[in-house]
Amino acid sequence: MPTNPQAYRPAARLETLGADFYDPVTAADFPETRLRFRNDRAAAEIGLQTLSEDEWCAHFGRFRPLPGTLAQPLALRYHGHQFRHYNPDLGDGRGFTFAQMHDDRGRLMDLGTKGSGQTPWSRSGDGRLTLKGGVREVLASEMLEALGVPTSRSLSLIETGEALDRGDEPSPTRSAVLVRLSHGHIRIGTFQRLAYARDTAGLRALTAYVLRELYDEDGDDPVRLLTLVVARTARLAARYMAAGFVHGVLNTDNINVTGESFDYGPWRFAQTWDPGFTAAYFDHQGLYAFGRQPEAIHWDAMQLAVALRPLADSDPLIAALDGFAAQYQAEVTAAILWRLGLAPHDAESDRALVQAVERALRETGAGIDQFFFDAFGGTLPDGYGGPWGPVRGQLAAYRPRKDRADPYWRGAPCAMPIDEVEAIWDAIATDDDWAPFHAKVAAICAMGAALA
Repeated sequence: MPTNPQAYRPAARLETLGADFYDPVTAADFPETRLRFRNDRAAAEIGLQTLSEDEWCAHFGRFRPLPGTLAQPLALRYHGHQFRHYNPDLGDGRGFTFAQMHDDRGRLMDLGTKGSGQTPWSRSGDGRLTLKGGVREVLASEMLEALGVPTSRSLSLIETGEALDRGDEPSPTRSAVLVRLSHGHIRIGTFQRLAYARDTAGLRALTAYVLRELYDEDGDDPVRLLTLVVARTARLAARYMAAGFVHGVLNTDNINVTGESFDYGPWRFAQTWDPGFTAAYFDHQGLYAFGRQPEAIHWDAMQLAVALRPLADSDPLIAALDGFAAQYQAEVTAAILWRLGLAPHDAESDRALVQAVERALRETGAGIDQFFFDAFGGTLPDGYGGPWGPVRGQLAAYRPRKDRADPYWRGAPCAMPIDEVEAIWDAIATDDDWAPFHAKVAAICAMGAALA
């Protein structure tokens, strides 16, 4: 355990919701536990950075309880719209919430798992995670954190020694268990389940829990909750766009009410500003395409409003939802200015610059990552001509929030093309070579430091 107990501040607030919100479960007994990724930066924020490797594997591979927190793992219950079709048969099917604690900012954090075994909600699944899926989630969460997207953090990835059969990748394939650090695991779908059951008392209790524990506010006002969630999810949508990120599965059970992105499956980073670019091969209609993500997240927020209707009149809920568009515009402007390394000027000029950048990226097909790398600090290289003229002219009015002194700016942009992701996995699958993976994580951290 940590040598500084004051840095580790355990909690068990989830238990206050009562037994109707979760199912106690037991973790799978894995054949082995081989530590593959350990996020000491995240661990330091919750007082767990001093764990030895044996202790780490015991807690995050064997799920030996951490002191002072949840008595046992809890698989959360929820419903959700999946590609706009309502599914009442959901819940944590291959994961659970294992522990809660406060971080160095005072926030209540959850340790949740992926691939930790079967639960009552596994249906026909084996409750496992492929090692490739775990590697992809680490890369996604590290990249998003560096690019300023509010995201869960991959705390630990442990290989577990099982051979898994999967229809969408060569099988048998290796297995793993992931632990993610998140500001809550309450989804929009958690509220939908209670509304579906006409459990008004449960809805009010969950509203109070989220306001108190995740927003540090008193009361159980559903309109206030929706207002906060709309603001956070508008910010999330904006940050996705500025990062060029496509989540792929923006179902209501994948939207955290804290506005923190999580659960990375078929994700991709768009290489160009292509609104129709999709990440999931099964998203045949492009419902969650790059350019439709703000619409999709707004739609998800609408489902939260519907779920809260038993607690509030429709007019104030509609008014809260109507704030999404304006908040999104403000947030995407701020996000793109941040990625350009520029201090805001004034609202009108800022929005005009962002519109010019989006237009030029779309018209020229320029690489998203290359453009933001080249233009960081407000100086556009000479090679950007034609449609970039208006952008160049507007950039002249801005001052940088940070210079280009960091060594990162003397190299090439850190990006995440899908071919590189596959090459990183191929090195692991073929030769058990983790060097490209660790090198990529280091490069992402260097980019994050340069952007911060």
